[in-house]
Amino acid sequence: MNTKYLDLLVEKYDSEEKVVTEIINLEAILNLPKGTEHFVSDLHGEYNAFQHVLRNGSGNVKEKIKDLFKDELSQKEVDEFATLVYYPEEKLEMVKSSFKRSDRLYQWYADTIERMIKLVSFASSKYTRSKVRKALPKQFVYIIEELLYKKDELDNKKEYYTEIIQRIISLGQAPKLISGMAYAIQNLVVDHLHVVGDIYDRGPDPDKIVDKLMTYHSVDIQWGNHDVLWIGAFAGSKVCLANIIRICARYNNLDIIEDVYGINLRPLLNLAEKYYGDNSAFQPKVSKENNISAEEIMQITKIHQAISIIQFKLESAIIKRRPDFHMERRLLLEKINYYNNTIELNDITYQLENTCFATINPENPGLLLKEEEEVLEKLLFAIQHSEKLARHMNFLMKKGSLYLPYNGNLLIHGCIPLNNDGTMKTMVIDGQEYAGKKLLDIFEYYLKAGFAHPETTDDLATDMIWYLWSGENSSLFGKKDMTTFERYFIKDKKTHKEEKNAYYKLREDENICQNILAEFDLNPDQGHIINGHTPVEEINGENPIKANGKMIVIDGGFSKAYQSKTGIAGYTLLYNSYGMQLVAHKQFTSKEDVLQNGTDVLSVKRIVDRELRRKKVLETNVGEKILEQITDLKHLLEYRFVKN
Repeated sequence: MNTKYLDLLVEKYDSEEKVVTEIINLEAILNLPKGTEHFVSDLHGEYNAFQHVLRNGSGNVKEKIKDLFKDELSQKEVDEFATLVYYPEEKLEMVKSSFKRSDRLYQWYADTIERMIKLVSFASSKYTRSKVRKALPKQFVYIIEELLYKKDELDNKKEYYTEIIQRIISLGQAPKLISGMAYAIQNLVVDHLHVVGDIYDRGPDPDKIVDKLMTYHSVDIQWGNHDVLWIGAFAGSKVCLANIIRICARYNNLDIIEDVYGINLRPLLNLAEKYYGDNSAFQPKVSKENNISAEEIMQITKIHQAISIIQFKLESAIIKRRPDFHMERRLLLEKINYYNNTIELNDITYQLENTCFATINPENPGLLLKEEEEVLEKLLFAIQHSEKLARHMNFLMKKGSLYLPYNGNLLIHGCIPLNNDGTMKTMVIDGQEYAGKKLLDIFEYYLKAGFAHPETTDDLATDMIWYLWSGENSSLFGKKDMTTFERYFIKDKKTHKEEKNAYYKLREDENICQNILAEFDLNPDQGHIINGHTPVEEINGENPIKANGKMIVIDGGFSKAYQSKTGIAGYTLLYNSYGMQLVAHKQFTSKEDVLQNGTDVLSVKRIVDRELRRKKVLETNVGEKILEQITDLKHLLEYRFVKN
């Protein structure tokens, strides 16, 4: 052992008794049941639906209430109590206004505090007291612990406990205490949250999701393709920057850029107004409830065209300077006949529609105008100096990774690039060949390197971040080509099709999934691959549980844009000490609907895997870290105390 490390450790454990006590405590924790893991994916900016799923723990809260009060509460009362746990402040206001007599409200407070204490106790039964204490509202820790761990077999303290509750109510603190316990319950029913990619894109509030995650007690993130696009923009990739503005314009979400992150789009609008007019292919997708003027639609339409053409030009430059990417077929601006507005793809000539090529030089199509370069520089400066975006992107980098082996399972947003025969697809990067785990590791290396050096805008690391967004061998894209250009300008939908990597067909095969698990040093017989990225079309009979349970796909369509295609509003996964359950969700309407009617957004729960015996902390990633701590403490005991 490193004696310097042990010398540092002794500053915390400065006596033999402290070391022994901590060893005993840690060894005891190893024998507790493993905590509940909660998996969500493809949130796509849908904050309201996400935060509801977070508050109800994908049904875990209501299950606890049912189990605890099955002989005491009716179904309606269960729904009412669950709603109180989900949205305590709002529900308390409704309850308060419903009572005309203060004595009845007083009694309701007393009964509710008693129930809340019981539920806190039930939800925390597999945790240590110190862990429970951290989850409790700080201002009420002493009071709650007195009520939580009360033992009064001889009735000696019955009046003492009654007096505590009465004083809480008489001093007007009951609503604060109830709210604090409600949030503690939300935290206790879920020990750890996994976000399996795509916080950003389409939905209006990705920033609120990140803010929420930044305050969550235990979370990790597996980056999605849209998350990497935002990371890339902040890291200095102009083409990633162009992409996020284009997508926000397409889905009428430019206020995320301007209002949320403070990026001034006026220089881009001035350029757009100079060169572009109305164009039906570039009008924003506007929902019925969205109140937007014709003038705003026109401005967004022009911005959409301007940034799209800039994007295509920037892509051309990368493709030319990175022959290892093998994307020459995507040099589409050079394939256009600008005199008759046609393009030749795969030996077929197509007529182009809705063209907006005013800033393109047919002799050098990828050349940016000086005005376009100036706009890009201003946008890049603004995005890299957004304080809020900096906080969010640094958080994504701190908590994120391309993949995560966790408690025997492999968490990955997109895919492991495969050949048609199931072997790992290779890619040559800077003269070195990579495949499987090594390919994802090198992708992550370049992403982190690009983020660490935002001042460089066209090095290999920065270009590699864009490749993760749209490259054939990217674990996040998983398709041969991204047909953005074709969707804008070619009517024939055959050209819009994006051929998926063989992974998406082969992941139905149990042997393939076992091979992937083995590639990532996981037990192929016991592990699972937990996947997002591709919406499961349950409406057409697709099963999210594949390969005899080895593959679990949890992108069921949080994004409203996908819900007509999927038939549901997202899957989530729960993994506790007894096994795994997949939860399908109905469309979330509103918080008000939940408060008024007690409705929830859960539908069918499916057992994925039932543990033969209850899994303990010892068998988890947390257990591995605790074992390392115990080893270090035993070395410390021998080094500093036993020896002396």
